[in-house]
Amino acid sequence: MSQKVNSFSYLTAKERSSLSFPARIVKERGLLKGEILDFGCGFGKDVELLKTNGFSIEGYDKFYQPKYPERKFDTIICFYVLNVLLPEEQALVLMEISELLKPNGKAYFAVRRDLVYEGFRTHKIHQKPTYQTNVVLPFRSIYKNDNCEIYEYQHFNQLSKGESDCPFCYPDSNIELLLESAQAFSILDKYPVNPGHSLIIPKRHVSDYFELNFREQSSLFFMLNEVKKRIQKRFNPNGFNVGINIGEKAGQTVSHVHIHLIPRYSGDVENPRGGIRGVIPGKKEY
Repeated sequence: MSQKVNSFSYLTAKERSSLSFPARIVKERGLLKGEILDFGCGFGKDVELLKTNGFSIEGYDKFYQPKYPERKFDTIICFYVLNVLLPEEQALVLMEISELLKPNGKAYFAVRRDLVYEGFRTHKIHQKPTYQTNVVLPFRSIYKNDNCEIYEYQHFNQLSKGESDCPFCYPDSNIELLLESAQAFSILDKYPVNPGHSLIIPKRHVSDYFELNFREQSSLFFMLNEVKKRIQKRFNPNGFNVGINIGEKAGQTVSHVHIHLIPRYSGDVENPRGGIRGVIPGKKEY
């Protein structure tokens, strides 16, 4: 089966002369604070108009303003971007925005609510195949009408704590969050085996990996790939071990699924041969 390619998503960007509707909503509510990023800004009209109103804002768009941001922001806005992306593209945008947001920052996602057809269609003006879909996010909805819904996002480890004592249901707000998507998040291990040791964790409280649904399992390994890229760039390891402990007899000490991504470095053990087989030391050599 060939993978779908969403080559013309940028053709959905509209040229406007006034502030977009969701930009007006967040501006009127006083939600645009500090250093602001418009992620997926299209032609950049919101950026231009907000700058003239005294806001400190810059824009990024993969097609029209492709210089990727090199710092973190207090507020990020992402308007009508997710509706024209395939699911895996949506997940990447969520992860990228989580990475670009300061620990105490907030992001605002606007999605369309007037779509009646999901899938590829021929763009009326450009006559190219463009994709559109309805999007529902697991974040707090702060505005909704028949045409638009706006969600407010904060890092998972910055949300209010509940009654559970599970360290992954309510992770420490001081732990560095690496990436987050709708289904999962990643943090640096509190007790790392090696520099860059990371955990990829589903948000739903499940003890056994095999009890996760397919979507949750897929989201974990999709995020694993992205976390690996960041750890490789940041720590420059020479290899990796990837592992999941399932059950007390397999060494699981926290009853909430998590994938270990452990960077490996030349000389970190005397003889690395056998790798993951070392969970049973006598069977490592073969």
